[in-house]
Amino acid sequence: MDRISRIAIMQPYFFPYIGYFAMIKHTELFILFDTPQFIRHGWIERNQVLKPSGEPLYIKVPLVKHHRDTKINEIVIKNSQPWKDKILAQLGPYKKKAPNYSKVINLLNEIFELDTDSIVELNRFSLEKVCQYLEINTPIEVWSGMNVDIAPVNEPDEWALNISKALGADSYINPPGGMDFFDRAKYKNAGVNLKFMKVVPVEYRQISESFVPNLSIIDILMFCDAEQVHSMLDNYELIK
Repeated sequence: MDRISRIAIMQPYFFPYIGYFAMIKHTELFILFDTPQFIRHGWIERNQVLKPSGEPLYIKVPLVKHHRDTKINEIVIKNSQPWKDKILAQLGPYKKKAPNYSKVINLLNEIFELDTDSIVELNRFSLEKVCQYLEINTPIEVWSGMNVDIAPVNEPDEWALNISKALGADSYINPPGGMDFFDRAKYKNAGVNLKFMKVVPVEYRQISESFVPNLSIIDILMFCDAEQVHSMLDNYELIK
């Protein structure tokens, strides 16, 4: 693999928030880290939109029961349930208020045509489709399929470090929520520039009058055109 200047690594989220897509846009390679243990009540199989009342509403992909130590890339979608139809129905209230409702529903229908029982494959495909919709061209790779040899990992913060080193990345970008997780000295000594991307919240019209931040990208796409979304994606600061 050719040398990559700036990378980001995240677990594969289901229609994630705007900051996730900001990291995709502003890196040269985005890696879906799919080998850790799956943790319940995260964002891998669910996200939030809004009810007409303005209260958050979860849209979810049902999963087959699994052991607690199951890896993310071993998680199986329970396709015996009509979860795609349910999600589309949950988005019905947007039809009367969201100017881009038809475009977004068409996008979701394209995504839902994918025939898979892998949550990782579904999330990768949906991320790529949203990026195509927004004309974001950053490659998205799944870690378990990259066949990259890295140095032994002794501490949790060394996964990103050792992957960055193996790919020859100059910079590693992480969300600001992980600032206390990383030993900055390790990265500095290894010549990897560790930075945290903080996206500045931008309010936009929603289904209700009271603004709710950090919803699924679906909510943003319903009300904002591509130019508005890119303004949000570009409104960030990098913290060392």
